[in-house]
Amino acid sequence: MQDTLQNYIPKKAVPQILQLLEHEHLTVKIKNERKTRHGDYKRLPNGKHQITVNSNLNCYRFLITLVHEIAHLEAFNTYGKYIKPHGKEWKYTFQRLMLPFLNPEVFPMDLLPLLARHFKNPKASSDTDAHLSLALKQFDEPNDKTYIFEVPMGHNFKIYNGKIFKMIKKRVKRFECVEVKSGKVYLFSPNAEVELLN
Repeated sequence: MQDTLQNYIPKKAVPQILQLLEHEHLTVKIKNERKTRHGDYKRLPNGKHQITVNSNLNCYRFLITLVHEIAHLEAFNTYGKYIKPHGKEWKYTFQRLMLPFLNPEVFPMDLLPLLARHFKNPKASSDTDAHLSLALKQFDEPNDKTYIFEVPMGHNFKIYNGKIFKMIKKRVKRFECVEVKSGKVYLFSPNAEVELLN
């Protein structure tokens, strides 16, 4: 596991992560990209635990996702199975587990203030924190996608599943877009990556 993880997370984070993963009934699997999630945690029917993380994440997002999923396991073990998946017990656990990693040996200096702010009240997904998500995306492999906040009003764009939308207007934090085929209105967060069509 150590050799595998060294390819996915910052080197200085490896020893601490290996300590967190010292559970005899835990397996960690690295998966191909899933569009709807970065990772997940499951308690399996046989009583064992499984964490999966997408292989395409940059090392900083991979680390945050892995600790996010470990926090589910730790919260389950500490507080029992009747807690909310992203409730206060999980938030507290995630904050506590992330704290040792929030230093310049692990994360670039410009990410640290954004991470500190995010972990005052961590959300179910770091993607819902637009500032942090955009900052993390600068470490992704380059691609031909456009952020939705860069799409001009009235222009069409395509999302990962092939559906085509037209940009209508900006709300306070999100963007209102209409699906061309159905006429339904959807809201997008500003850091969604899309393919510009015109």
